[in-house]
Amino acid sequence: MDEEFRLVVIGAGPAGEKAAAQAAYFGHRTAIVERASQPGGTTALNGGVPTKTLRETALYVSGFQRRAVYGVGMELDLQTEIGLLRARAGQVVETMTAAVAQNIARHGIELIHGTARLAPDHRVIVAGADGKTRTLHAETILIATGSRPFHPPGIPFEDPDVLDSETVLDLDRPFQDIVVVGGGPIGVEYASIFAALGMRVTLLDNAPRLLPFMDGEVSDLVASTFRGMGMDVRLEAGRATVERDGEGLRVQLPADTLRPEKILFAAGRSGNTEELGLPEAGVHTDERGRVIVDPHFQTTAPGIYAAGDVIGPPALASVSMEQGRVAACHALGIPFKETVDPLAPFGVYSIPEVAMVGMTEQSAAAAGIDYEVGRGWFANNTRATISGATEGFVKLVFRRDDRRLLGVHVLGTSAGELIHLGQAVLHFGGTIDYFIHTTFNVPTESEAFKYAAYDALQRLQAAATK
Repeated sequence: MDEEFRLVVIGAGPAGEKAAAQAAYFGHRTAIVERASQPGGTTALNGGVPTKTLRETALYVSGFQRRAVYGVGMELDLQTEIGLLRARAGQVVETMTAAVAQNIARHGIELIHGTARLAPDHRVIVAGADGKTRTLHAETILIATGSRPFHPPGIPFEDPDVLDSETVLDLDRPFQDIVVVGGGPIGVEYASIFAALGMRVTLLDNAPRLLPFMDGEVSDLVASTFRGMGMDVRLEAGRATVERDGEGLRVQLPADTLRPEKILFAAGRSGNTEELGLPEAGVHTDERGRVIVDPHFQTTAPGIYAAGDVIGPPALASVSMEQGRVAACHALGIPFKETVDPLAPFGVYSIPEVAMVGMTEQSAAAAGIDYEVGRGWFANNTRATISGATEGFVKLVFRRDDRRLLGVHVLGTSAGELIHLGQAVLHFGGTIDYFIHTTFNVPTESEAFKYAAYDALQRLQAAATK
C-alpha cells in the first residue's frame, strides 16, 4: 500500500532539508529519503563543513598567519597535525549532522533511510538496507541528491595516492609533496590548506587565471599571494596525465614532468542521478547527469522538481538552501518565497579568503557601463596590521555618473564575513557615499570599505581634472 505525502524529497543535503522544512512548516506532510546513514549531504559529510574545519585547524596548529608577526609557530610533526585535522573535522561533522537530524525531527518530517527510485504516477520506491521496500506517493517530488567529484577519463583514481575532493578527507599519513589539479574553489582551498601546513604544493590549471568567475584583479592577487606562500602556481599548464611507474606517481604535462607523493583532482562535479530512474520518469539531464530545470526549479516532468548541486553548476550551500525553499513554495502554492536572491554572495574559503557579490570589472565593461573602482588595502588597515593579516583589499565597482554600487570584492582573512556589508548596500541600491557617511568602529577590518570609497572619490576627481 502506498504511503501518502504532500511532498517527498530525495536527499537530505542543504536543498532537501530546507525544502522539506519549508513545506512542513506550512502544514504539509513531508518525507525525506536519504541513502547515507546521516543527513546533511556533501556539505556536512565530505564537502564544505569538513573542508572549512580543516582550514581553521590548519591555521591553528601551524600558526601560519602569525609566523611573520611573532616569528614563532607551533612545531608539530605532520603525523600529529593530520591526526588533529581528522579529529577536529570528525567532531564538527558529528555536531552538524546531529543539528540537521534535529531540525528534521523538529518539523515532524519523516526521515527514511534507503535508496530511492522514481516510479510511475508520482511514486517513489525506497529500497532499505534490510532488503525491504516502501512505496511513497506524493503530489510533488523534489530531487536533491547532490553531486560527486567528476573523474576525468584516463586518470587512475583506483590508485590510493590519486585523490578527489572526497577521498582527500581520508588521508591518515603525512606526506610532503602534492600536486593539485584545478584552479576552482575546491582546488584553491585545498592547495592553500596544504601550503599552510608546510607541504610543497603545485597548483595546476588550464585557464589563464585562478577562480575565473572572480574579478580579474582579485584572481591575479590570489595567485600572487599563493606564490608568496611558496606555492608553485602554474596557469595554462595544459592537460595533465597520470600514471604510476617504478619511481612512483608520474604527472606528465606538455612541458614538464612532476613526481609528487599525492595528486588531488578538483575538476568539477557530476550529478548523483544514475539510480533514480529519471529517463523513465521523463526527467531530462545534461551530459554530466545534472537535472535540467526551469526558473521555478521544475524539471521536464510535471510535479517533479530539483534543487542544489544536482542541477549544476555546483552551488554554495546557502544558494542550494534557497533553491530548495523556492521550489517547495512554488510546487505547493506557499505564498512565501518566490525567487532566489539575485545578489547572492560567493565565498572561497582559501587562505586568505576570497568573496564577491555583484558585478566584476569585466562584467561591467562587457555590459557597456561607464564604471570606476575604489580600493581599500588591508596593508593600511589598523586592525589588519595588529593581527598581522594584511594581505588583500576591499574593492568597490560602481557607476561613474551616479556612484551607484555595482559590485564588491574582498580578498582577506575575513572576506566571507565582510562581503555581507557590500551585499546589503547593493540590495538597497546604495552608492559608495554610504561608506563615506557611515561611522565604522576603529580598529576594524570593515573600515576598509570607507577607505575604498575615499579612493574611489579621489579617482573620480583625478579623472575630472584631466
